[in-house]
Amino acid sequence: MKKVRGFSVAGVIAVVVVVALIAVGAFLVIDGNNKATNFNEYDFYSIIEPDASNGNIGDHVKGDPNAPVVIFEYADYQCPGCASINKRVNNLITELDGKLAVVYRSFLLSYHQNGTAAASAAEAAGLQGYWKPYADKLFEEQSEWEYASASERTEYFDKYFTEVTGGRGDLEKFHKDIASEAVSKKISFDMGIGRRIDVAGTPAFYIDGQLISWNSAGEIVIDGKTISWEETTDGSGFAKVIKQIVAAKLGEE
Repeated sequence: MKKVRGFSVAGVIAVVVVVALIAVGAFLVIDGNNKATNFNEYDFYSIIEPDASNGNIGDHVKGDPNAPVVIFEYADYQCPGCASINKRVNNLITELDGKLAVVYRSFLLSYHQNGTAAASAAEAAGLQGYWKPYADKLFEEQSEWEYASASERTEYFDKYFTEVTGGRGDLEKFHKDIASEAVSKKISFDMGIGRRIDVAGTPAFYIDGQLISWNSAGEIVIDGKTISWEETTDGSGFAKVIKQIVAAKLGEE
């Protein structure tokens, strides 16, 4: 088969097709396909199950969905702050051993050129049961793909999918799902919730309708107990606040 700079013609065509599909998917998200969704039907501070409005893709939950304390995170895979706090959140869930779960929802920032594509890839991986390892991989390798061209980005996303699935994932299905209406609806649905609770930036963490400001001074009230902090920018400060919240929720000293 004819080669073009080390690639087969068929390979080049495949990459072009996938890039085009991702572009279509991004357009659907930007155009918005949840205009008919009645968001008044949903409790934004509980785990939302799959239904027609979210493309039959429910909330992604880190940790035990039945954990007594549930925090809601709004994030963008291309957001540096989201990447830096992701490992800290994962470690907290493990350390608190069943007491804490974190619901992840996408909130895309318009100036992130690859944010929509990354969210679409994560959702597509999730349809094959690999959302969390793929999401973690995107954050771990953010510096590699965040400013990549469309074709380079596709190659990275394919590589990550192969790695997290151990080669057992269906790459063709992954490509189709990236540009699917279901994935587009899920991302638009998450964005719709974020806009309605006035998410102003990422990462944004909420509990009981209250914002846990992770990079500035703040205060929230948990079951009558006030928890305040000066700043949480170093990660360890954020972890301390979350532990205080969990302890207050569970009535622990």
